[in-house]
Amino acid sequence: MAENQIVIFGGSFNPPLNSHFSIAQDLLNEYKEINKVIFVPVNSKYEKPGLINNEDRYNMLKLVCDKNKKFDVSRVEIDSERPLYTIETLNYFDKKYPNNEILFLMGSDNLKEFPTWNGADKICEKYKSYVFRRDDDDIKNIIEKDEFLSKNKDSFVAVSNNILNNFSSTYARKIIKEDKSIRYLAPDEVVNYIEKHKLY
Repeated sequence: MAENQIVIFGGSFNPPLNSHFSIAQDLLNEYKEINKVIFVPVNSKYEKPGLINNEDRYNMLKLVCDKNKKFDVSRVEIDSERPLYTIETLNYFDKKYPNNEILFLMGSDNLKEFPTWNGADKICEKYKSYVFRRDDDDIKNIIEKDEFLSKNKDSFVAVSNNILNNFSSTYARKIIKEDKSIRYLAPDEVVNYIEKHKLY
């Protein structure tokens, strides 16, 4: 793979947690060829229960990303008039950064659903994806058991991540609704923003 990679990290980030940023930093530590990780929050038009508005999720990401020169956050999906397919988002960044190799970052939970995604075959043709492990998932086993993933196995790079993303945003929202603190689950900037704007 090229030595000038940009990794696209899409997600709800509802809210963004320490685990999201730790995984991105772990990836940067592990693969020196990565220049930047761009966080891409999904559009709130995307039908997902409990998804708060675009601006709050973008602002929380930006507060953290502004403090790391290798992190960035993009408005490409939240400013779109309709939810974008992942292939469209990747093509956008491919055009925006013609001198870089664009890669996608996803969890093993998304990998299981990947064969059903719109444009999954085109993603595999054109891009590689870093895959980090969620819970007790075996990435190699997930790929081997699925015909489509197995056929495109060279498109996936299993990340030997030391940081497991077991704390979910769903769990964080549950804690907030119970009037409990998510400090140490999320960066202070995110915790303070949630408290200030009384989110969730």
